[in-house]
Amino acid sequence: MKKNTLFALLAIVFFLISCDNRKKENDLTAREQQLLEKEKAFAQKESEYQSLLKMRDSIFAKKDSVTINVWPAQIAGSWTGKVICTESNCSDYVVGDQRTDTWEFDSDSIQLVTKIINNNNLVRLYSGKFENNEVKLQFKTDSTSKKKVEMNVLLNDFSANKMRGTRTITADNNCMAKFSVELVRSTK
Repeated sequence: MKKNTLFALLAIVFFLISCDNRKKENDLTAREQQLLEKEKAFAQKESEYQSLLKMRDSIFAKKDSVTINVWPAQIAGSWTGKVICTESNCSDYVVGDQRTDTWEFDSDSIQLVTKIINNNNLVRLYSGKFENNEVKLQFKTDSTSKKKVEMNVLLNDFSANKMRGTRTITADNNCMAKFSVELVRSTK
């Protein structure tokens, strides 16, 4: 009987120790789970950090690809323009009509522009190109305009202080007028 009592006591002690180990085992499993979650969060932050480093390096590695277009020195600036109608099948333009304006060859942050100014008021803004030693200017009314007008200017005859060329106006796709253009460098 002593053996049975001793055996029962040992079984109870073992059982109590075993319960304590189960509790410790559960605590350990919970800690391992928390540690695993922290490692995942850290790995995600590490991945974001590496992406940011790559982005920073690519920004510093690439040279600025934005180029600011400017008119050549012999064209840039202010000109006095005389425009004479030479040919027309439009009622708005009569052969021989003349107009004198100030033409300013300038650029904004993205393109070459030419401003036509009369009596200190902006009359028209052309977008421009300079290629193959020619100045090409274009103006087109927007889609909300009642009258559809497209104007193209080609300046291809250059001398020291003069530029010459033509302007073609197409209105409502059914009439066209042509003009001679002569620009003289302003002395202001």
